[in-house]
Amino acid sequence: MTDPRHRLLDGPAGPIHVAEQGSGPLVLLVHGFPETWYSWRRQLPALAAAGYRAAAIDVRGYGRSARPEAVEAYRMTELVADNAAVLEGLGAESAVLVGHDWGATIAASSALLRPELFRAVALLSVPYSPPGGPRPTEAFAAMAAASGGAEEFYVSYFQEPGRAEREIDPDVRGWLAGFYAALSADTMPGPDAPDPHFVSRGGRLRDRFPAAGDKLPSWLSPAELDVYAAEFARTGLTGGLNRYRTMDRDWADLAAYEGAPIRQPSLFIGGALDASTTWLADAIAAYPSTLPALSASHLLPATGHFLQQERPEEVNRLLLDWLRELDGPQSAER
Repeated sequence: MTDPRHRLLDGPAGPIHVAEQGSGPLVLLVHGFPETWYSWRRQLPALAAAGYRAAAIDVRGYGRSARPEAVEAYRMTELVADNAAVLEGLGAESAVLVGHDWGATIAASSALLRPELFRAVALLSVPYSPPGGPRPTEAFAAMAAASGGAEEFYVSYFQEPGRAEREIDPDVRGWLAGFYAALSADTMPGPDAPDPHFVSRGGRLRDRFPAAGDKLPSWLSPAELDVYAAEFARTGLTGGLNRYRTMDRDWADLAAYEGAPIRQPSLFIGGALDASTTWLADAIAAYPSTLPALSASHLLPATGHFLQQERPEEVNRLLLDWLRELDGPQSAER
């Protein structure tokens, strides 16, 4: 099995970095926050060995991909255009999309807006919820109001440019370690601990991390954390944070798609201990109408948010079983 090939493709805002492995039908892997292409390191070889051309991108704002300065450059329509540009750069007419966290939302939006390019979509951790509903910042403010105003939801905390960066930049490695630990099954705070998705007024998000990130989750070795930390020490996290800062713009941009289902074949995999699957339980329940071609919806027990890294063998099996349903057996990479 060969190592991934790294290349830069032309995108609307500048280069898009792709790590590619294998040959065959294209599977495009889209990461979430705060990660890079490296979050798919355990999926790339598995997909390649099964006869697929697996391509994991650095999303705009991350890693070796372009990092525009303007916040509005990170709106969802721009990221969909980036995915389309990746297909063109790879010489592919279509692809299966697999997205995790924000990558799941980017993948779903790409399938919704460009169905002629993206023939199927697998969503990890974050369920599909069609465009529409209340303005996002108003919805998040209402969530915080339930605490009597003593706390802010983390997405609201991320809205002000520079605010979260002032917390993160002095100790990128420590912040990442704490963030990963807070959302992973074996290191997340217990039910009696303060919720790490909220910030005390005047406080910092890292104040809610377990044991200040002293213990790494079992899926993350110190060397693997070093890979993430080195990349974000170089680039900063503003690009990733700007994705949160464009949510109201997305709400307006996608108004014409309010309530729209994704009609391509789809798959959902979530972690049973991930807050995303409990907050959005109604979205999962609505899949018969919002994902009418859904093959299966899986909640992995004892699994947190970073499921393709926490449970790589099981996620790989579920993905490959689904892909075989779509395409039949493929010739494996030699």
